[in-house]
Amino acid sequence: MLKLRNPYIFAPIKTGYCDRDGLVTVKHLAYYRKRARHVGAVIPEPFYLHSGLREIPAQMGIDGDDKISGLKQLVGVIHEGGARAIAHLNHPGRMANPRIPDNVFLSSTDKACESGGAQPKKMDKKDMAAVRDLFVSAARNAVSAGFDILELQLGHGYLLAQFLSPLVNDRQDEYGGDFTGRSRFPLEVVDAVAGAVDLPVIVRISGAEMVSGGIELEESVALAKELKKHNVAAVHVSAGTVCSTPPWYFQHMFVPRGKTWAMAETIHKEAHLPVVAVGRIDDADTAQKLEKNMPGCYLAVGRALVADPDFVGKVLNKTTGPIRPCLACAEGCLGGVKSGTGLKCLVNPEVGHEHLSIEPAHCMLRVAVVGGGLAGMQAAVTLFDRGHTVDLFENEQLGGQFNLAPLTPHKQSMKRLVPYFQEELQRRKIVPTARKANAADVIGHNVVIVATGSQPKVPSIPGLHDFRGADILADKELPRDQHVLIIGGGLIGVDVATALIPRGNRITIVKRTTDFGEDMEMIAKKLSLKIMTENGTRFSDRTHIQRIEERTVYALREEEQVVFEDVDLIVVATGMKSRNELMEQIDGAVPFYMIGDARHVGNAEDAIADAYRICNRI
Repeated sequence: MLKLRNPYIFAPIKTGYCDRDGLVTVKHLAYYRKRARHVGAVIPEPFYLHSGLREIPAQMGIDGDDKISGLKQLVGVIHEGGARAIAHLNHPGRMANPRIPDNVFLSSTDKACESGGAQPKKMDKKDMAAVRDLFVSAARNAVSAGFDILELQLGHGYLLAQFLSPLVNDRQDEYGGDFTGRSRFPLEVVDAVAGAVDLPVIVRISGAEMVSGGIELEESVALAKELKKHNVAAVHVSAGTVCSTPPWYFQHMFVPRGKTWAMAETIHKEAHLPVVAVGRIDDADTAQKLEKNMPGCYLAVGRALVADPDFVGKVLNKTTGPIRPCLACAEGCLGGVKSGTGLKCLVNPEVGHEHLSIEPAHCMLRVAVVGGGLAGMQAAVTLFDRGHTVDLFENEQLGGQFNLAPLTPHKQSMKRLVPYFQEELQRRKIVPTARKANAADVIGHNVVIVATGSQPKVPSIPGLHDFRGADILADKELPRDQHVLIIGGGLIGVDVATALIPRGNRITIVKRTTDFGEDMEMIAKKLSLKIMTENGTRFSDRTHIQRIEERTVYALREEEQVVFEDVDLIVVATGMKSRNELMEQIDGAVPFYMIGDARHVGNAEDAIADAYRICNRI
C-alpha cells in the first residue's frame, strides 16, 4: 500500500525550470509547494538518469551526489504540504533529444522513431546491464533524498516500452519475439530496483499505444498480472507513445476523454492490482465519480493542477471557489517547455512565477478597465484582489474573440474559460457596465486599463466586397456544400476551415507565406492540417490575391497567374490589429496602461499573462 492521505496524485509534468545543470531551483520549490497542499502524493517531473539521456535541456537529474541536496529540499517542500514524494525514473532510449549535444540513443531496435529522431544503437547485454545499473543508482539516490515511493516508466514509447512494444522490438534473441521475451528486460529492471531499495514501486504503462501493431490492452493486462507477481504496488495506466501518438501521450483536447480511465478499470478488475487512473481528470464531478468507481485505487491529476494548484482541495471541499479550468490545449504546458521558456499555462499566469510574492497595493485606486475580453477580465480580478476599486466596461459579450475558439472541431474544452472568469467577477461583485466607454466615462478614475482588444485586418483587394471573417463561426447555421476561399492560413484561417469541412464545403486556403497554421500549438496544427488534407482542401502558399470578379478570384503564385473559379464564399482571415482609439482620446488626461491585444496582438495566453503582469505593478 502507498499509505496516502487521499487517492489524488500529482502526475509527472516536465517544467523546464533547471539551469541546464539538472539541479533543483527556487522555481521548482515554489511550484511544487503550491501543488502539495491537498494531494496525497506528488510525482515531480521525470528525472534523467544520466546527463546524456535528457528529453529537454533544462530537465531535473537524479544521477549524482550533486543533485541530492536540492532533491532533499524538494522532498521537504512536498512533505511540508502533507503529501508523499514519488520519484519518477525514466530512460528515454531512442527518444532522447537529438538536439542536445552528447545525448546517447539506445533501444531494442536500431530503427529511429518514424516521426523523427536519432538512429539508436540496438542494445546488447552489456548495454542492458549498464541501464539496469543506472536505474538502481537513481533509485538509491532517491532513497538518499528522502523519497517515499518510486515510479518506473514502462510506457509512453520510452526505452522499456520500446522493448515491450511489438511495433518497435524487432529482436531475434531472448529479449524479443513473444510477450515473454519482450517483457523480459523491463521486468529485470523492475526486479533490480526492487531488490536494491526498500521502497514501494509503481510502474507506469501505456494501456494501449493507440497505433496499429503497438501494445494493446490485452497485453497490458498480461503485463499488470506479471507485475503483481513482482510485488509492484500499483500500475499507473496512461496511453499512447511520444513517438507515434503524441496526442494520446499528452491527452490533448483532440482525442476523446475517458479512454485511459476505462483501460485502468479493466486492468484493475482483471489483474486484481491497484491502479492509478490518469488523463484529463479536470473537473470535480469526474474526479468524484472515478474515486467512487475504483475504491482502493488512485487518481493522477496533471495539467488540472497546473491550471489550478487547489484543484484537489476544491474537489475535496477543503477550499472554495471555482476551479480554474484546464483546456487540454497544451499551449503553455507543452509549448513553453518545447520553446525553452519553461512550463507555462494558458489560463494560469502564475505558473512559473510562484516564487514571486504578490503584495497588496500600497495605495488603493479607482481603476477603469475598458474591455471585457480575457485580458480585461483577468485585469479586473487581479486589481480587485490587490485592493483596488474596479469599474469594468464591456459593450458586447464578455470573453471577446475567445468566444469563437470553442466553436471549431475538437476545441469544445475551451468553452469553460469564459464562464470561469464570469464567476470570478461575480464572486467579487464586479458588475460590467454594458456600454462602450468613452473618455468622459474614465477620466475621473485614477488609472485606466485599456483592454479593447483587436479587430480583423481587411486587405485592400479590388472587388473584395462580400466576405466573412472569423465571426462566421458564431452563425447558428454554417454554410453547406459551397466552395469557400479562405484568405489567410494562420490559426484563424485553419480553424474556420476545419469548422466548415463537416458541412460538405470544399475549401481553398491561400497564404502569402509557406507555413499554414504557423501560429498554432504543435499538436492542434498537425491534426487540423491532417483533417484538411484528408478532406481535399486545396492549399495555395506564396499566393497574392490580385482582384476578385464576381465568383472568380485572380492571384499570383510565384509570379504565375492562378485563378480560383466558382467561389461561393470568401472568408478573410489575414490577422488582427489593435484597437486603441480610446488611448488617443485619454492620452494626457489620465494615466493609462494598454494590455492584451490592445497593446500587442497575441494569443489568449499572452493576453491573460499581460494583464496579470501589468496589473500587479499598479
